[in-house]
Amino acid sequence: GILAAIAIPVFLNQRKKGYEASEKSDLRTVANEMETYFTDNQSYPATLSQAARVVTISTGQTVTVSQNNTIALAQTGNSGFCLTAVNSNIGTTVNWVYDSLGGGLKKGTSAACSAASLYA
Repeated sequence: GILAAIAIPVFLNQRKKGYEASEKSDLRTVANEMETYFTDNQSYPATLSQAARVVTISTGQTVTVSQNNTIALAQTGNSGFCLTAVNSNIGTTVNWVYDSLGGGLKKGTSAACSAASLYA
């Protein structure tokens, strides 16, 4: 019983770290595609859609994300973008964001994105 009391919380914490690692990986992948879109079009896409595990950045530009991950576009503009990630195994709260103007990956909610005025 003592070993279980120690091992179970450690195991659950390691699972959470694994889910968060998948969120961060997916955010980086989608951010890379956003930059590719910018290179081709000289602007960032205004919307992002996700059906099942496929995130569509533009026609023909898709990314398959990890199971139970949802990637959303929080803010966008001519100078940058901010993406959010949620893993349903952890909950419904945003755990990680990718802020192109704020240095990349950040822990926290979409409030961790740069000021909205920076994206105008």
